Order: sequence, then structure tokens, then C-alpha cells
Amino acid sequence: MANWQDPQTTGTNAAAVSVPRAARDVGLRSYMLSVYNYMASGVLLTGIVALGFANSSLINLIVNPATGQATPLFWVALFAPLAIVFGLSFGINRISARTAQLLFWVYAGLVGVQFSSLFLVYTGASIAQAFFATAAAFLGLSLYGYTTKRDLSAMGTFFVMGVVGILVAMIVNMFLRSPGLDLAISAIGVLVFAGLTAYDTQKIKSIYFAVSGSGEAMAKSAVIGALNLYLDFINMFLFLLRLFGDRR
Repeated sequence: MANWQDPQTTGTNAAAVSVPRAARDVGLRSYMLSVYNYMASGVLLTGIVALGFANSSLINLIVNPATGQATPLFWVALFAPLAIVFGLSFGINRISARTAQLLFWVYAGLVGVQFSSLFLVYTGASIAQAFFATAAAFLGLSLYGYTTKRDLSAMGTFFVMGVVGILVAMIVNMFLRSPGLDLAISAIGVLVFAGLTAYDTQKIKSIYFAVSGSGEAMAKSAVIGALNLYLDFINMFLFLLRLFGDRR
């Protein structure tokens, strides 16, 4: 039996093969729509929380107004989402679909708390421009991943390695503080997460055929798929903002 969490899963299971193609296409569209709805709702929640904090005294809960330094709440909002991602990725088989959905909403909200600090660094206009540019790119790239007949598995492995390289370079640049390296990291980051958007979309399609017929597994895989696309979106947005955003 195919492993529905395996990114290399590209075949269909026996149940899917026995279903008429028209019915499978309808089922796939419904499944992908649920993934996109989760992902878009997560982005919306992140934006609402970020704006809510940035445009009120709540911003003082994450940035000390006297010193300009991050408060303990900021660090909680920074590291807690990492724990949630690992929990969802490695514990998805041990939790219910409802729990997975709740963790996804909590994750999106905590990212919104983080992102409220962006309004202290960048102008509102440049944040909006980066967001809409990311949205347009995401739509095009995800559509490509959904419709292409080309197997993107090999490219996915390359892009995942690129993410690791970016993380290492960012850690190194924390000490070097090189503007040139920072610019290169941002440019490469945009390209890497653009590629991952197409790859993850194709992977989500493959996972649908692996879990077709299992309602609980499909519900949980939709949350994981939405989380992957959400991560692609927000990281592409952040790197675009670093490249072209106007600082205050």
C-alpha cells in the first residue's frame, strides 16, 4: 500500500483505479479545493492577526516600546510554530483530523503574531506589494504543478536541499552581516520556494490517489498539504519583501 505521506508517491491505489475517471477527476478537484481553502484561510488568519497587532497597542506585547527589543512573547511566537510543524509532520498518524486542523489554525495565528513586527521594519505599501506579487506568483506556479505532466520529484529533492543551504547561509550571515550575501540569499530563496510551490502541488495530487477512499486520511492529508503550500507562500513572501521592500 502506498504511503500517503511519501513525497515520491506518484501512482494510484487499487480503489482509485476502479473508480471511473470522471468521478476521480471530480474527487480530485474537491480534494484540491479543500487544500486551497485551508491554505488561503491560514494566510488570511495570519494577515488579520498581524494587522490586529500592528495597528494596536498589542504590538507592545512583542516589542518593548522603550528599548525596541523583542519580548518573551515574540520568542514564543517564533519558536512555538516550529514545534507545531514538527508535531504535525511526524505525529499526523497519531492525531485526529480535527486536532490537525486546530494545530494548523494555531500555527497560522502565531505566524501572524510574528509578522506584526514586519510593519515596524517595512512600509505598509511595500508589504502589500510583496503580498500581491507573491499571490500572483503562487497562483501561476501552483497551477503549473497541478496541470503539468512532467514528474517534478527530482526537482523537489533539489529544492529541499536548497532550503537547507539557505538556512546554513542565513546562520553564517548572522555573523558576517554581509549585505551582498543577504541579497543573494533572498534571491535564491524566492526561486527555491517558487519551485517548491509547483512541486508540492504535484505531490498533493499524488497523495490524493494514495489515500482515496479513506475519509480520515484524506482529511489529515489535506491539512498537511495546506501546511506545505502555506509555508511555500509565506517564505516566498518574506524573501520578496527582503529583496524589494522599502524599510522605514
